[in-house]
Amino acid sequence: MTTVAADPFAATTESARLAAYAELAEAGPVVRITLPNGLPAWLVTRRSECRTVLNDERFNKTGTPVGVLLRKLRPHLVPAISSHMLVTDGSVHTRLRRLVNAAFTRRPMEALDGRIQEITTGLLNGLADRGDQPVDLLAEFAYPLPMTVICDMLGVPDAYRASFRTQIMTVSAGVYIDEADFAAAADGIVEMMRNLVALKRAEPADDLVSALVAARDGGDQLSEDELTSMIWLLTVAGHETTVNLLASGIAALLTHPEQLARLRAEPALISSAVEELLRFCSPVQVTFPVVATVDTEVAGVRIPAGEPVVPALLPANRGVADESDALDLGRSPNHHLAFGHGAHHCLGAPLARLEARIALGALLERFPDLRLAVAPDQLRWRPNFLFHGLTELPVRLAYAKS
Repeated sequence: MTTVAADPFAATTESARLAAYAELAEAGPVVRITLPNGLPAWLVTRRSECRTVLNDERFNKTGTPVGVLLRKLRPHLVPAISSHMLVTDGSVHTRLRRLVNAAFTRRPMEALDGRIQEITTGLLNGLADRGDQPVDLLAEFAYPLPMTVICDMLGVPDAYRASFRTQIMTVSAGVYIDEADFAAAADGIVEMMRNLVALKRAEPADDLVSALVAARDGGDQLSEDELTSMIWLLTVAGHETTVNLLASGIAALLTHPEQLARLRAEPALISSAVEELLRFCSPVQVTFPVVATVDTEVAGVRIPAGEPVVPALLPANRGVADESDALDLGRSPNHHLAFGHGAHHCLGAPLARLEARIALGALLERFPDLRLAVAPDQLRWRPNFLFHGLTELPVRLAYAKS
């Protein structure tokens, strides 16, 4: 058995990351690697095998070595942010998911439409006087939109939001951040979540955290660690992936002018375009690991029981092994895995789609001369294990007056 040394997680350009995944995929659809934290694992790079692993009861989230994956996190804090749906299966997963599932179904999402448009319009209005000056569209548009939406849904006070974002970015960097900074940010996040829970106990409101606190205090089998972990997961998953989708999606459109022109000419294509950008940009590059519960064979490779397996969504979506990839906003059917697959399919998918449709449509309408402010090869991606996202998106707006 050979461990392939290619490291896509540390790559800071898209070409380098895709090249690393291509090297891994060429070694086989299931390959032995060393994760960024030093943990050996199996990486699955092909779509069919990713779907199999994500929907196979022989692979569990329960049993994932969270303590190792979060080895920089102080031991007493691990349960406070890791007792969530992504590391549970069966009845426990069903119970946790049921508590928040209703908030992300179609009807509540439709009710959010006006609020998302309001936030989008406000952000675009704030950019309207920037003219041809370089603007970081990630910091000034792609980030604040989904962060504001999920904080509104959760009921996070305005005073918490800036520091919450900074601390989340630090912790989600994992091994790519200074250990002391990581520990301090994790301390701050847990303290803030516990303060938020205390606030909602004292002053409940019409928000998701208040509902979760009521479920906890009403005897719905939600522990205090599960409560804070749920808030952590919803905050991270509720904004990080959409930030990446918006920023990377805009970059993809600006570097594929024929597809951008197609979308401008056919605004009704926006839903199809969002699906293709989800596939092409893969805001989550790998899923959280699963663990083989028995000796299992995938694509002819024997995976011993107890070993972690990592489905890699980015190469699975992009088909890096056969180099058949191309951006096609009208792609149909589009069976991407951007939201995962199976029981752990992302429950926030309807929200991400809605935000992307509104945000991208409004941005392109408001700024018809939008263009990159740097050469495409100067764009940089964050070193990261889970997420696939830009560090910034410098653009020039040259907006159209309404």
